[in-house]
Amino acid sequence: MDMKVCRMDFLTIEQNILDPDIWNLSKDSAYKNWREKKLKSAQKLKNAPFINIRNLANPSLEEIKKLAKYCSEINMALYQTSPKNNPDEVRSDLKKFTEKMGLKIAEKHRSADRDGIVAITPTDKETQRAYIPYSNKALNWHTDGYYNDKKEQIRSMVLHCLSPANKGGESQFLDPEIAYIRMRDKNPEFIRAFMHEEAMIIPENLDERGILRKKSVGPVFSFDKKSNHLIMRYTARTRFIEWRKDKITKQAVDFLQNLLLQGDEFMRTTILQAGQGILCNNSLHNRSAFEDENNKRLLFRIRFYNRIGKVN
Repeated sequence: MDMKVCRMDFLTIEQNILDPDIWNLSKDSAYKNWREKKLKSAQKLKNAPFINIRNLANPSLEEIKKLAKYCSEINMALYQTSPKNNPDEVRSDLKKFTEKMGLKIAEKHRSADRDGIVAITPTDKETQRAYIPYSNKALNWHTDGYYNDKKEQIRSMVLHCLSPANKGGESQFLDPEIAYIRMRDKNPEFIRAFMHEEAMIIPENLDERGILRKKSVGPVFSFDKKSNHLIMRYTARTRFIEWRKDKITKQAVDFLQNLLLQGDEFMRTTILQAGQGILCNNSLHNRSAFEDENNKRLLFRIRFYNRIGKVN
């Protein structure tokens, strides 16, 4: 990843470099220092308001700095802007917005348009109807792109609401670094298990026309080799997934699933309204079931290959 991912006339967005010893299970001092700072930031921002963006297509320097600060400290930022009813206009605004944030669109999904934007809405389309995101069913905890291979890891995403459901559709978000802290504090061996190169296996995805997606094998926790930032690859689904068959991996899976079910003080729960969205470094998230007359619920999703960095 290029350390300077976007240069504009008035700012540079970069990736801060972390001490690699933070993730070294045999060196506690770096981890403890980072953990203390992380939890202080999370406590300070856990009830942070939605950041107001006056013009989504052309956010101000102050707005960009605030979004980047939140993403740098807690890996997510909720924002709101004036709702628009024209989907094409919103698509154009979102593309310009994410370019201003220095993000490289990664979406090669079969449901994406030419700009890499996916419409998340209930549908009967043959290529989508079998997948839960395009239904009104509950969507379990996951990070986006957990089925991708290492060369196409999703590092960040934006989810923007054009129209909410009539009832339901609540989402929860949790910073992957908080999940890491909870697991390491409970048992460092959970982290070791989740760092194994064969910790989580997603089988190939087949349909009547052949392979849609190749088999994906890899760790839950890994780290960017240049910036040393945490990367998390996870799904709480129970079908079409295989976990490494050893005792400690099972215990780690059970611990994380229980954590997500029971909740954490730093989870953020919201129902995105029209004009609202989340910009995040691929936070863990879910969605409750919803009731939706005339299939009016519509959100746009864009995924990226790079993190939201800091503004200098």
